[in-house]
Amino acid sequence: MKPLHHAAISVKKFGGVVEDYMPIHNFFDTTKSCMADVRHRAILHSSYGIFIVERVFGDYIVNSEGRRVSVRDVAEDHVIQDMGDIPSMEKWLKNLPMEDWMFGPGKIKTRKIEHISFAD
Repeated sequence: MKPLHHAAISVKKFGGVVEDYMPIHNFFDTTKSCMADVRHRAILHSSYGIFIVERVFGDYIVNSEGRRVSVRDVAEDHVIQDMGDIPSMEKWLKNLPMEDWMFGPGKIKTRKIEHISFAD
């Protein structure tokens, strides 16, 4: 979905006008500038991404009707509309292959990392 469509849905749910919500929805999709396909979503379309959006925009915005709207609610809706649920970072990264360059210069390159669960 494009940010304008997300914003129109936010208006139906929270009131106000699309301009009230465009900054939040545009922020989610800024990652398209570095990856112009659905993989861009791995950066912000997650529970952690929602946390980042809340840090950037604050806990609440005040829409054009003077109503306080939870940024978390708007952000969660965006991710659910695009993904169907709110994936964790673990879900996004658990199958990411380990590459030598990820260890940094001069580090041992033969490390094998078993699956790590962050739920513990």
